[in-house]
Amino acid sequence: MTSQAPVDQPARRGAPLIIAATVIAGIAGYAVTFLVLRFVGAAAYAVFAAFWAAMYLIVGGVSGVQQEIARATHPIAFGSRNRPNKARNFALITAGALFVLILVTSPAWAPFVFRADGEALVVPLAVGTSSYVLVATLSGALYGLSQWRSIFLMIITDGLLRLIFVLIVFIFTRDILWIAWAAALPLPLTIALLWRFIRPGLVGRSELDVGYRDLTWNVARTVLASISTAALVSGFPLILAVAGKSASATYVGHLIFAITITRAPLIVTVMALQSFFVVHFRENGRSSGRTLGLALGVLLLGGVLLATLAWWIGPSILNWLFGESGGIGSEFVTILVISSAMVAGLTVTGSAVLARSRHFVYSFGWVMAAITTILLMSLPIALTVRIESALLAGPVVGLLFHCVWLGWYARRHSASDVPQQMKG
Repeated sequence: MTSQAPVDQPARRGAPLIIAATVIAGIAGYAVTFLVLRFVGAAAYAVFAAFWAAMYLIVGGVSGVQQEIARATHPIAFGSRNRPNKARNFALITAGALFVLILVTSPAWAPFVFRADGEALVVPLAVGTSSYVLVATLSGALYGLSQWRSIFLMIITDGLLRLIFVLIVFIFTRDILWIAWAAALPLPLTIALLWRFIRPGLVGRSELDVGYRDLTWNVARTVLASISTAALVSGFPLILAVAGKSASATYVGHLIFAITITRAPLIVTVMALQSFFVVHFRENGRSSGRTLGLALGVLLLGGVLLATLAWWIGPSILNWLFGESGGIGSEFVTILVISSAMVAGLTVTGSAVLARSRHFVYSFGWVMAAITTILLMSLPIALTVRIESALLAGPVVGLLFHCVWLGWYARRHSASDVPQQMKG
């Protein structure tokens, strides 16, 4: 009991800070997407949305680095480490490799993904995503050390800088390339601006519980899971842009925007807490079941309430935003909200699995969800039906897999505890 108190108390302070930062950053992100749609129109917005989805598909995949660094980071006495910082070295090498990989492979995919302006959009994409490797590593270490104020500052600085830069760009131009740079540059600038504040509580105060080989292998699996996560969330508009290439650009732009604003409230908030959940489940093994049940219960209740609200006022809001709903009705908006609740639940169960160092199980659940989503989006049926089926079935498959494994794990370890309790 007493050994857990130092962890529980900071955790209770950390969750409200992270949620508050996520709300602020989320509002800024909403403002960016809304302003781009309003200023450049739905057709041009579809081009920007493809860049945005591509960037956050990669960022979402790289966030697997953050999850593993958060799990593996443990506090040490200041000055007691006499070895190089493994996390820093790993981050620098990985960031450089990602930057080169994007530039070298871009001729094969950029014209197809971005259509017009494909080559020009590659450079801001490479700068932003490779910089996020450093952001993810730094954030993971801060989570592992429960440095909640620093995490708060990193989240809101990134979001607010992006909104400010986009507003500045709109003063001078509506060029998608400049808007893309405004979206990408906050990632490296966040570290540059905050490093002086973050450094005293971080440098020389942490160590990883794995070496380079195990770190690389663990990160590979968490990144695989995070890429699958991104395919379900931030990268889904990119999948939609490819699957809906035969539909009108305006209609696809409306669909992408509707999916973005409808799914974000639950998913973005819970995903921002993913590293928090990993550390909390890791440090509070015996009580983690109650936390998991409570989190899933809150998501279930929130999903039902938001789905009801979406059915009631969703089309009216879209009418106000677009001038016309573009055929997006109550059923579609409600399905988007239900899907978001399930993806958020999958994020929580995944954190519980990863906290137990079961990287393969964690990855496999997300991969199954992503494969299901992509397969359904490739079916030769109506675009709206494909989207609805994919958004519902994908997270259900992953959520069931994680829940079944967690139930088996709990029963197995509960049974193994019985002889010890009898001996006591």
